[in-house]
Amino acid sequence: MDSLQTIKQRFGIIGNNTNLNRALEKAIQVAPTDISVLVIGESGVGKEFVPKIIHNQSHRKHNAYIAVNCGAIPEGTIDSELFGHEKGAFTGATQTRKGYFEVADGGTIFLDEVGELPLSTQVRLLRILESGEFMKVGSSEIQKTNVRVVAATNVKLKEAIEKGKFREDLYYRLNTIQIDLPPLRDRKEDINLLFRKFASDFASKYRMPHIELSPEAANYIANYPWPGNIRQLRNFAEQVSVVEKERVISHEKITQLLPLSNMMPTVTKNADGTKTDFMERELLFKVLLDMKKDLNDLRALTLDLIKTKDVNDFNGNTQELIQRVYNEKPAEESTTLPSVNIFRQEQTPTPPTFSQPTYDYSDDVYDVSPIEEPESLSLQENEREMIKLALEKHRGKRKLAADELGISERTLYRKIKQYHL
Repeated sequence: MDSLQTIKQRFGIIGNNTNLNRALEKAIQVAPTDISVLVIGESGVGKEFVPKIIHNQSHRKHNAYIAVNCGAIPEGTIDSELFGHEKGAFTGATQTRKGYFEVADGGTIFLDEVGELPLSTQVRLLRILESGEFMKVGSSEIQKTNVRVVAATNVKLKEAIEKGKFREDLYYRLNTIQIDLPPLRDRKEDINLLFRKFASDFASKYRMPHIELSPEAANYIANYPWPGNIRQLRNFAEQVSVVEKERVISHEKITQLLPLSNMMPTVTKNADGTKTDFMERELLFKVLLDMKKDLNDLRALTLDLIKTKDVNDFNGNTQELIQRVYNEKPAEESTTLPSVNIFRQEQTPTPPTFSQPTYDYSDDVYDVSPIEEPESLSLQENEREMIKLALEKHRGKRKLAADELGISERTLYRKIKQYHL
């Protein structure tokens, strides 16, 4: 069995983070067995290296290794892809076809994005894991296969189980051994090592001088959250290597290229260690903006009534009302919004008689200019816009756009149809 350092060199793994080393050591330790392994980690952390290490260090290394992206296969054909089909099993099945589990007999199969599997396919997969038996689509003949399964996902499978989207028995069957890969933001000591490696590779590939970072810029990228993880860092290194004329990137330039304001939504942790996602914060912002819009509507309505109603309707307190509308309240007023009619106070004394001549308020000028509507923060509108921008950025290439958004190709395809993009 090879050492950890040898494995890193063979597979081009950069970094000395403690959690990364622990994950790789666990992969090396379980490799000689036939135990099913579940790799957990965010999109872009490099989960695909773990099954390669496990296969390379096992007794199956001379047999087939097949990697399957479950999220990229349409739901209607995934059973045929995994288990094969008989001739005439469905329209277009002009000949018998072997599935991945039959082809990989004696080897290892890597099921990436296993959380995207349809429930009907999950039942078939569970049977293979338990007995090694499967049937081709359109066949009643039981076949046997001896395959080691390594699965990976960036989906929270326990939440998917609660929503009825993933089978609990399959989860425990896959999760015999769990390997957790840390996100890049938790590997700050490795970020500059990775950047220099990527920059060196692209300098050789494009035959141009090596790109470097100033000390301040290096510190900036080490503390940047990198929501796209290693994939995003690699794409960024390629971008600056090709586009930037200056070979030394300053702190000012790096903040322009990596502004925090353009950061994609990420999962963060609360003070108590529990996780909260971007959707919760967005909902809170939306509620606050809705409240602001309601107050703006009330302000416009009040100003309109001031212009159209008789001054006596306000009990002689017009100036006080205007101050309330513009949040310029007298010191003795409570900051709590009144829940009663603001135009007439209950149990008030008879309005005083004014000695001054009646004044026509119809010519008074009040600021009743249109109130700017807050930008919509609808979850669907934001999601649609983000998908549209990602597709435009990658010129319609769905795989690259899906990687950028941190979702599977199948999910992206479904969203494109949903939003008519």
